[in-house]
Amino acid sequence: MTFSEMLNIGLMQGFAGLSLFSVLLLMGLGLAIIFGQMGVINMAHGEFMTIGAYTIFLGSTLAEKFAPGFIAYYFPIAILVAFVLAFFAGWLVEWALIRHLYKRPLDTLLATWGLSLAIQQAFRSGIGPKEVSPTLPDWLLGSWSPAEGLDIPINGMFVLALTALVTGGVMLALYKSRWGLRVRATVSNRQMANAIGINTKKTDRLTFAIGCGIAGVAGAAFTTIGSTGPTSGSLYIVDAFLVVTFGGAACLLGTVASAFGIAQSQSFSEFFMSGSLAKVLTLSLIVLILMMRPQGLFASKVRR
Repeated sequence: MTFSEMLNIGLMQGFAGLSLFSVLLLMGLGLAIIFGQMGVINMAHGEFMTIGAYTIFLGSTLAEKFAPGFIAYYFPIAILVAFVLAFFAGWLVEWALIRHLYKRPLDTLLATWGLSLAIQQAFRSGIGPKEVSPTLPDWLLGSWSPAEGLDIPINGMFVLALTALVTGGVMLALYKSRWGLRVRATVSNRQMANAIGINTKKTDRLTFAIGCGIAGVAGAAFTTIGSTGPTSGSLYIVDAFLVVTFGGAACLLGTVASAFGIAQSQSFSEFFMSGSLAKVLTLSLIVLILMMRPQGLFASKVRR
């Protein structure tokens, strides 16, 4: 094998890692916002991702059945719908369940785990137990070949661009909007935020809903690289929590760095060994690093 062939393989493997990085980052962003502000361990976060994925599938099915000429344009609209549906589902869950369990992290873990199982069963009963895949627009298919022997999937580039757009939007909202100001004040000192007139309960609900909406976008992105089933989201929930823990809770920069490191480590490891061994190696490295730095890569000091 020549050096150029090895380089092309390495580049393609690295880009495959970027596709996984995109899904993990979008999942981790939502979790980091929720856990960082409210301390809620949301085990149903993966199901909000599945809501987004099923939204894309249903949008594809409706477009094929009722408006075949619209199949080339439905995908961006379906992504927005996925965010809105996951957002309102998160708003409802916070109002009906989460708001009663603040300051009881173990209770939120058990309650959201039960909610996760209930939503999975609802998916099986309402949509079916089999995995499904949407019909993607033609402009998402194929690959780009910047050099001979180097093929980069177009859907991977789209997912990466979508992730950059969402991440940039979250960063901008956190540091340039009133919502972001309220979130940062609440994270810094909840009691003081209440004292100066910030409605922290309303801020919590909006933040939880936004985190769930971002998970819906992650599900939309996931449909370009994999099929969707009732348990698709649960397959990523552990990795998403690893991203948040490894990067440092309440630190979005750490979430980005840890998602990139975990995705690339797993992608390159899978080239040399089986998927199971690659995941074991990745987890072992994370455990070793967390033993030396329990607060994560980028720890944030907050007061409550």
